Amino acid sequence: MTAPSELASAVSPPRTVLVTGGAGYIGSTVCSALEDRGHTPVILDSLVQGREEFTRGRPFYRGDIADGPLLERVLAQHPAIDTVIHLAALIVVPESVAQPGRYYASNVTGALALFSRLIDHGVRRLIFSSSASVYDSTGVLSVSEESPLRPLSPYARTKAMTEQIMEDLCRAGGARGLALRYFNPVGADPAMRSGPYLDQPSHVLGRILEVAAGRAPEFQITGTDYPTRDGTGLRDYIHVWDLAQAHVRAVEGFDEAFDRAAAAGLDDSFLPVNLGTGQGVTVRELVQAFERASGQALPHRGAPRRPGDSAGACAETGRAHALLDWSARLSTEEAIRDALRWNEVRPARLRGG
Repeated sequence: MTAPSELASAVSPPRTVLVTGGAGYIGSTVCSALEDRGHTPVILDSLVQGREEFTRGRPFYRGDIADGPLLERVLAQHPAIDTVIHLAALIVVPESVAQPGRYYASNVTGALALFSRLIDHGVRRLIFSSSASVYDSTGVLSVSEESPLRPLSPYARTKAMTEQIMEDLCRAGGARGLALRYFNPVGADPAMRSGPYLDQPSHVLGRILEVAAGRAPEFQITGTDYPTRDGTGLRDYIHVWDLAQAHVRAVEGFDEAFDRAAAAGLDDSFLPVNLGTGQGVTVRELVQAFERASGQALPHRGAPRRPGDSAGACAETGRAHALLDWSARLSTEEAIRDALRWNEVRPARLRGG
């Protein structure tokens, strides 16, 4: 499968974009999508979770987002940087429940230091990797950007807090911020340049693939008593390549998005935008989709809810379409097929083969 063209045929002027967390699963895919459109991603990543293999051939700085001298060096050596995509974060919900201080220090304090320094240096186009976990999804099937917020875990609260910090800094500093609220990324780069890599993945498709590969005995459906059509969690699974294309649209159409927002009476300095398919899939339905895509049965059973988990919901995506000219195009089964292909080539890719 070749990477689909999600964008208009006219190529945007090339930009140099700082991508924090660019050595991670989503960040590396975003970097590939940017390069495909002629842009230059400059990666800042601590490699606490990212993979150095995903930085090869790209400007890369290893370090923390809160390291002021390092950021000064990055900006001095790449003066064309005018946009940041901030993806670097700790992301495991149960771990955040067990270690909340670590999550607040890394995700919130780090983002405050990063955004403050960038604005001080004239970088005023800020794109933040937020999360649908900030919403109150109790008893609803879908959420819009205007839906009530109720983050249920320390991880989710770090995303909500960072959005608030971003909004305040943008208003005070003459910057603009897009908070892209991801739903549930799955799959791999269709060109097989990068994909999931954790040996013990916490996201649901990663755990399914571990079972399919024989590295785990069965898939546990954590939570079977939610108020959904089959009792299992409802999620909006978005192909990571669609997600990456949304970031390209955010970079290329950043100013136009705010112009459109202002014309619609929305905030002209901070905008949250949902990134999802708008289609809800339960965990049981995801298992069935995997079995169709792979042609194999998946051993699975129900298990108790994990700390911090919620019933979930799917995205209302009208704002992304209206402001960014973006909508998801790839299916859950396509994401599963790409993830399966990635699992086959992953050992060579992560060795640099």
